[in-house]
Amino acid sequence: MRVLVVHNRYRSEQPSGEDNVVDQEVALLRTGGHHVDRFERRSDDIADMSLARKALVPVRVPWNPAARAALAERLRRERPDVVHVHNTFPLLSPAVLDACHAEGVPVVATLHNYTQVCPSGTLYRDGATCTACVGKFPLPALRHGCYRGSTVATVPLVVNLLANRRRWWSTVSRFFCISDAQRRTLIANGMPADLLTVKYNFVEDTTLRRTGPGDHLLYLGRLTDEKGVRLLMAAWDRVARAGGLGVPLVIAGAGPLGDEVKEWARSRSDVRFAGLQDKASSRALISRSVAVVVPSQWLETFGLVVVEAMAAEVPAVVAGHSSLAELVDDGVTGLTHTPGDAASLAVALGQIVRASTSLGHAARARYDREFTPSVGLANLVTQYQRVIEESRRGAQTVR
Repeated sequence: MRVLVVHNRYRSEQPSGEDNVVDQEVALLRTGGHHVDRFERRSDDIADMSLARKALVPVRVPWNPAARAALAERLRRERPDVVHVHNTFPLLSPAVLDACHAEGVPVVATLHNYTQVCPSGTLYRDGATCTACVGKFPLPALRHGCYRGSTVATVPLVVNLLANRRRWWSTVSRFFCISDAQRRTLIANGMPADLLTVKYNFVEDTTLRRTGPGDHLLYLGRLTDEKGVRLLMAAWDRVARAGGLGVPLVIAGAGPLGDEVKEWARSRSDVRFAGLQDKASSRALISRSVAVVVPSQWLETFGLVVVEAMAAEVPAVVAGHSSLAELVDDGVTGLTHTPGDAASLAVALGQIVRASTSLGHAARARYDREFTPSVGLANLVTQYQRVIEESRRGAQTVR
């Protein structure tokens, strides 16, 4: 098959697992013998734009005619069998869908978040799940400045949602949800069920597997409130007051709370702040872990670090909701804690230290069943083939 992948890459200083997923899928498809091209823009490029071009970026979030024209030209020249859209914010816009429709190329899209029903894409505000904008004019998002805490910055996202929601739903042949929990949440909040199918992300296998009990507990991810970093700090304070667990906590990542986390860790002998890590260093940290800790407060659509840990025979402690509860079988491949509850998280951390070895073996077994590259390739190709065949049947009907 000929596949064209459409994606707006995130800023380098705010790395996203979404970029990693896109890169891994492209490499996987090419390894499987498929011809894959990319149509990409990079948010890093905004910094080098002139002031006039920078001023146009938010204006073109809902509709970028230049991106539409450029993609249309690529489609006419390369004639892919299918276009796979990931992220269009902020430099591509849903105008790319219009180009695909005009050129008669079927489209699939992976939903990495909740932007189809929520302007900020998180269904989260002020420490709790929020659906205030779902199904109605998203005035609350403007009032609360849900994107970067700014009403002005939120306006393009609100306009984008209002102007293009129906365009997405009428142009995309199949949306890939990356967990069943995400699919159920989107359906409950108004998305058409027949457009949504579950396709888990896959994770590359690793030769770095845990060989002993592990050296540390590990948080690896963005340092933001919705990821539960402050909750983890509060839980660890409880652990320390109770005498500790005999292993340190390592926190690796970057984000808005980076300085706060670094300051908290500085005076503690039982915490190490590792900062942002590259892929190889992240895999090494995981393989030496007693467990990874994912205490997210928002409704995670997938837990990439959880599955990376599975591959390394490392269990996880996760918040018992959303996709996290779907990925972790409580008491089998890891442990869940009550979302938002520091005391429950502290208890789970103590329990995982005593039971991590057997849970790690079970976690690896589930990885082998559901999250390997071979499983991922089969799922992806099957979905592409269905969409391509449906498109051809539709074209024949029209003729």
